[in-house]
Amino acid sequence: MSTPRVLSGIQPTADSFHLGNYLGALRQWVALQDDHEAFYCVVDLHAITVEQAPELLRRRTKLATAQLLAMGVDPERSALFVQSHVREHSELAWILSCITGFGEAGRMTQFKDKSTKQGSAATSVGLFTYPILQAADILLYTPSPGEHAPPFQVPVGEDQRQHLELTRTLAQRFNHRYGDTFVVPEAYILKNTAKITDLQEPTAKMSKSASSPAGIVDVMEAPGPLRKKFMRAVTDTGTEIKADLEGKPGITNLLAIMAALDHSNVPELEQRYAGQGYGQLKKDLAELVMDTFTPIRERTEALLADDRQLEAILAQGAGKARGVAAQTMEVVRDRVGFLGRAG
Repeated sequence: MSTPRVLSGIQPTADSFHLGNYLGALRQWVALQDDHEAFYCVVDLHAITVEQAPELLRRRTKLATAQLLAMGVDPERSALFVQSHVREHSELAWILSCITGFGEAGRMTQFKDKSTKQGSAATSVGLFTYPILQAADILLYTPSPGEHAPPFQVPVGEDQRQHLELTRTLAQRFNHRYGDTFVVPEAYILKNTAKITDLQEPTAKMSKSASSPAGIVDVMEAPGPLRKKFMRAVTDTGTEIKADLEGKPGITNLLAIMAALDHSNVPELEQRYAGQGYGQLKKDLAELVMDTFTPIRERTEALLADDRQLEAILAQGAGKARGVAAQTMEVVRDRVGFLGRAG
């Protein structure tokens, strides 16, 4: 069996990825390159489901690309590209939308949550069809189906599991209606990923959309503000450094971050900090995060200073991606019944 293929994407909707992104997904993207054929996408089409200033979107797309490269995504081992550079994403999304039921799309939890908060007047059709575009993102990179097809995997967290199930359903429906075209993707469950929570509200997920500035740790953060955030992180009553999700959510979060970054485990850290105060744990963790993110920030800044190199890397990645996407769409068009293109 040939090398398994993996596809993942991330939105360019902020000036920096955050600690939760890094530990929850992006660090695993780097590791997956070792034994997968990897396609990694900066999903700018998804980003415009909410209003974006054009120049800011362009800048953040470059920033996202540079950060991924600085973290270790290797353009020689992966296809790193921008979603809008591969037009087949939009074309397949339209075809898949025509085999998706209205009620089926409306049941997506993220859409229901966001549309309830925003109200129907502020909710775009793009937000409604977002999971269908996500299905197209994935299925474009299907291996050729058959007995010896390699596994086709998508790294997912709990918040994306429902969207992947829709993708699987649409792949199966298309195959049933038009003949075997897509390998049905499997969830790649990211192993040993810590659930990182807000430093100021440790019972809530660290999130760009929900966390306060003091509660979120950015990869591109300067050392001074980063250190202050950890020293001011909310902790719990008592002085014992012990993981207890219900009784000590603040300390549990700090221990989870440290264990993930220094490849230890929480019981080891509890033993290491036995008899010490919260201040020492916070100080050591701040230093560890700075040691991790400072080289990434510096490499990102160097990459951003060389626009031509960044554009060349993205062009190379888009070329790799289009090579696969164009083959997929040639089959899809034929199966659907579209006339072949002249020339």
